[in-house]
Amino acid sequence: MNGDPGYFGPNSMMWKVNKEITVLFGGARALLMHAAHPLIAAGARQTSFYQRDPWKRLIRTLSLQNSVTFGTKKEADESAHRINKLHEVIKGTDEITGDIYDALDHEQLLWVHACLQISSIYFYEKTVKKLTEEEKNQYHKENMLSADLVLVNIKEMPQTHEGLKNWVIEKSKTRNYLIYTDVAKDVQEIIAGGPVPTHIKPIWPFIAFTAFNTLPSEFKELYSVKDSKLKSFILGFNLAFLKYTRPFLPPFFRLIAPARWAKQRINKNPNLLFKDKAKF
Repeated sequence: MNGDPGYFGPNSMMWKVNKEITVLFGGARALLMHAAHPLIAAGARQTSFYQRDPWKRLIRTLSLQNSVTFGTKKEADESAHRINKLHEVIKGTDEITGDIYDALDHEQLLWVHACLQISSIYFYEKTVKKLTEEEKNQYHKENMLSADLVLVNIKEMPQTHEGLKNWVIEKSKTRNYLIYTDVAKDVQEIIAGGPVPTHIKPIWPFIAFTAFNTLPSEFKELYSVKDSKLKSFILGFNLAFLKYTRPFLPPFFRLIAPARWAKQRINKNPNLLFKDKAKF
């Protein structure tokens, strides 16, 4: 498998965006958005992910994104297959709304996919650089392959990044589409200061702060996040600080480990050619 660039390769927008450490901040934000959807919450309640292992869902979501982006095609397929098999048994009647939750339902799958995508792009633009509409749409197009691997019906999803973002906003404005359930409360408490793995404790307060205070307004209302000039200043200052100091940091502090390992894997095969050299 040496040299296998996977489904995307280092010249793709998927690599460009997902390799950044600061884009991982979007995972915590996306988790809050996922939990705000009562049917997504119902599936989490069935599996007891949040109560038994509060980090399992977040780690699983980010691991899938990293495997599909930076892994070989075999690794990406295997990761997607594991998730799909797990989703087969997550189904039932939601005790809060009375609606059917189904982890293989298109709209529920799309909600999870969309929240992570728009959060990833948000943090990339805030901590690395602005993207053109063309670049965001290229990321969206490439990420549709990721969505397809986990059984999202890509023919029925918005065909642009802006369209996907607007879909989330429109859905979140729909009456009772977002509900503050027990699962949402659990996730809020976990992100705010629950049991945090030792190796990320020093930076978690900042990650949590950005996760809550960058949420769209409907989600802020749900989680009772109050805006203030002071919080806006602190948020803007710290995100700008990350953006302007990033170019001076070595790759170890800028790029996630799967991206660095993938580059090493590809470089082992000198016969693998790319049109452009990846800019790490």
